[in-house]
Amino acid sequence: MRALLVLLAFYAVSSLAAPDWIIASQSGRAAAGDAFELIVVSAAGAPLPEELQLRVKSELDERVVPLHAAGPELNRSRSYVGAMPPGVGGTVTLELAGRSSSVLVLVVAPRADVVQSLTGARPGVEYEPPLSENDPMYFVLGAREGYSARFQLSFKYRLFDTGSGFGRDQPWLSGFYFGYTQNSLWDLSSQSKAFRDTSYRPAVFWKWDRRDDKTFVDSFRAGLEHESNGRDGPRSRSINIAFARPEWHWKLANGHQLQFTPKVYRYLERDENPDIQHYRGHVDWRLRYDAAGDWIATAVARRGTMGKGSFLLDLSRRARDLRFGPVGGYFHVQYFTGYGEDILDYNVRRRSQLRLGFAIVP
Repeated sequence: MRALLVLLAFYAVSSLAAPDWIIASQSGRAAAGDAFELIVVSAAGAPLPEELQLRVKSELDERVVPLHAAGPELNRSRSYVGAMPPGVGGTVTLELAGRSSSVLVLVVAPRADVVQSLTGARPGVEYEPPLSENDPMYFVLGAREGYSARFQLSFKYRLFDTGSGFGRDQPWLSGFYFGYTQNSLWDLSSQSKAFRDTSYRPAVFWKWDRRDDKTFVDSFRAGLEHESNGRDGPRSRSINIAFARPEWHWKLANGHQLQFTPKVYRYLERDENPDIQHYRGHVDWRLRYDAAGDWIATAVARRGTMGKGSFLLDLSRRARDLRFGPVGGYFHVQYFTGYGEDILDYNVRRRSQLRLGFAIVP
């Protein structure tokens, strides 16, 4: 094989105005973070040194990688080895830096992150933009005990991109996110139409998705979360928690899917509401049924340490003619019963609420 590569290289030199140095690969492939081998041919007859500098170009950036001789020079050719940078993936072009050389196209397999390597996982093909949805986003109205509205906004932002910087060099860093969720209860019956309470929930967490058949969990996230209502004095409420949320997904017939995603947490600080665990407990039990995106049902149950708790049920039906700019919409029904619909009244049980409205993320 090596003789054939050398012969082809000399043929290219004799038939074209070729460069002084020719580079070739026996396989045409490499893996990010692993060693690879090239054959370098000195077409002009210059001595082949012990070390060369190789320029590696991808769509995102360009790097220079040292090549070290792997054996003696033979018939104006010599084998060299180098290490492919860990953040490189896809089709790349190679050429010798500072020399007149040919250009070689190589296919580089991207490197799995640390957890994927341990589980035998391989990177998937799905792409998630840096800014994406997190929890449901909706606006609903109810009329029990006066007119009221409840709405929620939520997003997450990936802190490290896989294509550049630290995320490229250490792919596992791309699992770190900043998340933010805001939930408000709006009293529409009062003269001032004031908000009854608003919960602000910033969070930092690490998220991992399974891409193999070995791991017992389909997805996992763990992190820290703060929740408060931004008030002063006796109406101020806040907690800090550390949480973990494993996820299990089961594919059913006709594209339907069942998800079980319990969120387990430990209170790190709860001075302003020291007995909140009596009403919230330590787990948000969440079950979700997705009928191929046409309608979605999500139930969240909490049971406090004193037997008190709450139950939230969201039902969403796709409205094909309901659109908000480029975003599709859902008709949304929400039912809540139990303690603590907002963090201000975490220890208060009001009458059950049924609200109707719309959602953009069910």
